[in-house]
Amino acid sequence: MAEPSSASTTATGGDGRVRCGWAGSAPEYVAYHDEEWGRPLHGVTALFERMSLEGFQSGLSWLVILRKRPAFRAAFAGFDPAAVAAFGDADVARLLADAGIVRNRAKIEATIANARSVLDLDRPLDELLWSFAPGPAAHRRPATLADVPATSPESVAMARTLKRAGMRFVGPTTCYALMQATGMVDDHIAECWRAATP
Repeated sequence: MAEPSSASTTATGGDGRVRCGWAGSAPEYVAYHDEEWGRPLHGVTALFERMSLEGFQSGLSWLVILRKRPAFRAAFAGFDPAAVAAFGDADVARLLADAGIVRNRAKIEATIANARSVLDLDRPLDELLWSFAPGPAAHRRPATLADVPATSPESVAMARTLKRAGMRFVGPTTCYALMQATGMVDDHIAECWRAATP
């Protein structure tokens, strides 16, 4: 997610836990923060889903995407790259008519094209994306949300590589959000309870 700077540094929930500030504004954010964000995620399908959803999030609130995620999964065949790569014009029309998802033609067509690019990679998407993860010593935990960057040298390099492979909606900011979401970097702030939890 690429919106933590818009929130206060911390939020304390009804359970007394101190969380990153962005996590306190909705129950969906609390669950996502506690159970998913920043935890290492592997697997081609899982990472293709996250990459696709980060692309759909561009210009929108991540909360919109979280609330629509079940519909996205149903509409995009569970984000199986081989299934999505086989989508044609009828599928694009179906997706554009699906009120359960974000109906943006450019993003829908990019997701289908990206699935085809994933199949053409010379190594699994999982391996490619994780090759850009900085070592733990190279990534400093942010003290506050103001210290959380929007991009990093690694996200710039990832975006460049994905674009060379023919992918779209994979700019450096989107790639950094993907890295945060999938645990390639851990940007839970120092006071957050998740910072001390493996």
